[in-house]
Amino acid sequence: MEVKRMYVPPAHRKKGVATAVLAELEKWARELSCTRCILETGKRQPEAIGLYKRNGYRLIPNYGQYAAVENSVCFEKELK
Repeated sequence: MEVKRMYVPPAHRKKGVATAVLAELEKWARELSCTRCILETGKRQPEAIGLYKRNGYRLIPNYGQYAAVENSVCFEKELK
């Protein structure tokens, strides 16, 4: 499963909303028999990078359309 876009308005940040949304997406992916989640974010998105790392995502080589994009970083998480 690929997470394409996540956005939390500034007024709702630092309240666990993004972590809750990510957890629900992972739950849904498991229900669909997916075995991992992948995603891309920008190198200049330190809050997003921190969110994914805190939630068990690990850095992977850029994939697909992001393979040659220098400003992109890609992550994955194995689903259990």
